[in-house]
Amino acid sequence: MTILSKEIKLSGRLVRVARLDGDKYEFPEDPGQIVATLRNCRSRIDLFTFLQPLPDVTPRYSYPLEWDNLAVLDISTFENWWNHQIRSFPRNRARQAEKKGVALREIPCDENLLRGICDIYNECPIRQGRKFPHYGMTMAAAREYARTFLDRSIFIGAFVEDKLIGFAKLVTDVTRTQACMIHILSMNKHRDKAPTNALIAHSVRACASRGISYLVYENFTYGKKQGDSLSRFKEVNGFRRVDVPRYYVPLTPWGALAFKTGLHHRLWDRVPESVAANLRAWRTAWYQKKYQLNTETL
Repeated sequence: MTILSKEIKLSGRLVRVARLDGDKYEFPEDPGQIVATLRNCRSRIDLFTFLQPLPDVTPRYSYPLEWDNLAVLDISTFENWWNHQIRSFPRNRARQAEKKGVALREIPCDENLLRGICDIYNECPIRQGRKFPHYGMTMAAAREYARTFLDRSIFIGAFVEDKLIGFAKLVTDVTRTQACMIHILSMNKHRDKAPTNALIAHSVRACASRGISYLVYENFTYGKKQGDSLSRFKEVNGFRRVDVPRYYVPLTPWGALAFKTGLHHRLWDRVPESVAANLRAWRTAWYQKKYQLNTETL
């Protein structure tokens, strides 16, 4: 569904929620116009949700809201990030990548990149202790996956000789004030070369050279989970948690009730963190045994 040149995505069955496609880097210029159009469309939509762009995090609209969070890196120059915003460990890891022959460069979204994405995504069925949803990716799927918002995308590749071993995709907002790192992934078998740290460093360089002030690495925390290896990785690389208003505009009486009672959130988000942590540990152990993977792969 396209409204006012913005692609709208729908999710949920019990509660139908609409949001802008890529809503961490796509923001409504006039939310009221989108709300009015959604109210009059034929599809049942219960809630419309959207984020407020950086750097202003003071609520500017009167719609109901909850606080979401982002992992945000403030960027002035690459040298400032390298010398003052990160710890010694990620700096040494990025240097290690160069010493072990990893070359970083911006690359076009062509067939070579798509083949490399397939090789990376199809390396292992399990990542971060859970089933990897993109395992088994085809060239057609990679083409559709990679070419969203192509005119505002920056692709960075990590190479050993001519082999792509990792990549990152950044998408900027229309003002080029902030960029969101929507994909960053490297091959497990080259983990010793620290390609992901090198990709972060080159992403900062790419943003600084374009005058982009904020690099967003998705959320800092997810749900009730307050800390894990991924959030620690973001923190040591200079990202900080920034709470931002996420608005929820009820479009139906059911949407208003769902928002008040929290039914617009996943059932998993209602599980106490102490229980969820044990379930995640059990899931990791089960995948490790099923696929005979070591903890480094997971």
